[in-house]
Amino acid sequence: MDAGSFSSSIPSEKARPASRHPLREVGSRPYMPSLRSSSKDFSSRQSGGDRFIPDRSAMDFDMAYYLLTETRKEKESAAAASPSKEAYRRLLAENLLNNRTRILAFKSKPPAPTEGFLQEAHSNVSSHQAKSAKARRYIPQSAERTLDAPDLVDDYYLNLLDWGSSNVLSIALGNTVYLWNASDGSTSELVTVDEDVGPVTSVSWAPDGRHIAVGLNSSDIQLWDSSSSNLLRTLRGVHGSRVGSLAWNNNILTTGGMDGKIVNNDVRIRSHIVQTYRGHQQEVCGLKWSGSGQQLASGGNDNLLHIWDLSMASSNPSPGQNQWLHRLEDHMAAVKSLAWCPFQSNLLASGGGGGDRCIKFWNTHTGARLNSVDTGSQVCSLLWNKNERELLSSHGFTQNQLTLWKYPSMVKIAELMGHTSRVLFMAQSPDGCTVASAAGDETLRFWNVFGTPDAPKPAAKIASTGPFTSYHIR
Repeated sequence: MDAGSFSSSIPSEKARPASRHPLREVGSRPYMPSLRSSSKDFSSRQSGGDRFIPDRSAMDFDMAYYLLTETRKEKESAAAASPSKEAYRRLLAENLLNNRTRILAFKSKPPAPTEGFLQEAHSNVSSHQAKSAKARRYIPQSAERTLDAPDLVDDYYLNLLDWGSSNVLSIALGNTVYLWNASDGSTSELVTVDEDVGPVTSVSWAPDGRHIAVGLNSSDIQLWDSSSSNLLRTLRGVHGSRVGSLAWNNNILTTGGMDGKIVNNDVRIRSHIVQTYRGHQQEVCGLKWSGSGQQLASGGNDNLLHIWDLSMASSNPSPGQNQWLHRLEDHMAAVKSLAWCPFQSNLLASGGGGGDRCIKFWNTHTGARLNSVDTGSQVCSLLWNKNERELLSSHGFTQNQLTLWKYPSMVKIAELMGHTSRVLFMAQSPDGCTVASAAGDETLRFWNVFGTPDAPKPAAKIASTGPFTSYHIR
């Protein structure tokens, strides 16, 4: 069991120091150029040339001495030498010295290569440098931006950070949900709940990037319209205790609670509970739908990982019926971190808590474990790179770092330091390049870890298919 409990009492606004403002940027470091020579500098030196430094191991000093002194002797005896002796000397030199007449003798330059050869060589070098530059992508070792996050609940089992498709980041700080617009850096307060229902225990954006679900300690789930800051509806009676995990699948909002239940809620209809999954004996702390929306992964404080198939879901399961597709019991601690692979639909990565410390990879079609890597510390969150075969993990004690791994070799590419407490939550920007991390040190940091976004491709406009398209509030 991972340390993650929190006190129900959250410091009020009056108790908060006047100097601490939620999502206000804190001290940033000035830019310091790298002291390492880059590939760009190296290529410029190569193309510009440099002084010639001879290689002594490739020199024949005896032959050089002979040729240097022989040249002087030639000049001294040139007048006395007869044509027959001169011809004999040249013939002897050619046979004995094998025409080695250019040792340390710098004469005319070699002939210039043809134009076609130069163009071909230049293109080959350019393509090689381009490939090398992509292979050696620069990854900044410090956060691009750091925001203050006072009253962030330090609880491993909650999910308090999410980044929506409209480029707005939501974070729960105590009883309040704040919205930070990544396009212009503006901050707004969505809702502050009462003490008797708070604190906020989970947040999750709907696919449309406009509506957001908020899970509460009281077991209620609120649905908000972020554009108008209006509460659309409150889902009650779904769980018997706090709701720590949320996941959207089109119009279905899946909720996981401390009671061990997983519930599918259709937010368009009045009787919103459509399916209930039962398999966990303790709190459900991780929920993720696959990209196709056909499989759901759930992790719990009972060290279990379940794979559920949407086609097997039933609103009234018979007693003793197993609803799960796979029940995976390899982790030795709570399973919170879950990430579906964007380039292989049946590949799932899962991370274990402090007693496990492993990242495991699964084939969700067969239930087979493909690999397991001991990271050495609590795995708090996982994110796949959408453009490269890479996986990012966030950790707790002792280094509180973010680690970038190359998949499938699981070789460490980079370790990002900066947080001074366990990095509980991560969220990825819509373009897939920037990662936001929130930690127990009450800071929110932004890392340019996945590179720069590709040029946007024009997409055909389609009709809105959001979860609230056909939902009407009366």
